[in-house]
Amino acid sequence: MTLVQLEYIVMLDTYRNFSAAAEKCFVTQPTLSMQVQKLEEELGIKIFDRSKKPLVATELVTDGKIKVGKEIIELGRSVLSGTKSITDIISERKGEIKGELHIAIIPTLAPYLLPLFLNGFLKKYNDVNLKVIELTTERIIEQLKRNLIDAAILVTPLDYTSVKTTPLFLEEFVLYSKKWGKLAQNKTITIDEIEIDNLWLLEEGHCFRSQIINLCDLQKLSRQEKRFNYEAGSIETLMRMVEKNGGVTILPELALMDFKAVQLKYVRRFKTPVPVREVSLITHRDFVKRRLIEALKSEIIFNVPDKLLKKKKHVVVNIDQ
Repeated sequence: MTLVQLEYIVMLDTYRNFSAAAEKCFVTQPTLSMQVQKLEEELGIKIFDRSKKPLVATELVTDGKIKVGKEIIELGRSVLSGTKSITDIISERKGEIKGELHIAIIPTLAPYLLPLFLNGFLKKYNDVNLKVIELTTERIIEQLKRNLIDAAILVTPLDYTSVKTTPLFLEEFVLYSKKWGKLAQNKTITIDEIEIDNLWLLEEGHCFRSQIINLCDLQKLSRQEKRFNYEAGSIETLMRMVEKNGGVTILPELALMDFKAVQLKYVRRFKTPVPVREVSLITHRDFVKRRLIEALKSEIIFNVPDKLLKKKKHVVVNIDQ
């Protein structure tokens, strides 16, 4: 058994396809297939069920044959993670900020937060190779558990004991509407003043949607009445729908940074206590690259608007998990 073979089965489990896994490992498909087969012969088990599409790891004992591929792959992930941590520990002890950092960020944060700190971070830390991917919270937790990413920027609190949470800032929710009248005349509004029938929401899977449903107490309404005929895939789409078709939506504060004067006229803030979302950086509890994460945290906090760091009289809106 070799580390290369473990890498191959882990990649094969990740991408569920020989061709894709071989491409990620920078080898030919026959080479990867041959090495996986050699490992199976050495262990006397079948790690993958090749009869299924996409490929899946075996996890049952049938017909007297041991099929524990899933367990073998998880152990392989741990071994590869441990060997990778050796170089990370050395860099940590030397006080170096270098190496690869693979982070995920939720889609409702990415277009607004990344431009604030990304270039500055890369210029300041020339020896860091930063990889960023957009994922929903559910997929982030899954990939973090499987060691496919190092860290993530998302909305908390989360009910996962296996991750370490480092709060970064609090971001207000604001109302966005072209409607003139009661909402437009007041500088601040309450939740009760929102016209629920005309509220645009994100599609299922976004934690931002979950927070808006909790904020507006829509759980019973959304189950009993089909009032939401369209669900957007992004915050940008929500804004365009309001601008072209009317109605109202709720936005995160960072989305306002590049607004034109006419768009700012459509914005109304909530009365205190102001509803906010808590944006945090999460890692595994046993994560080694602490200097890298601390550098990332510092760069984010340095570049976000000061008012996001000084929220008072607020209430953090919960996420359904």
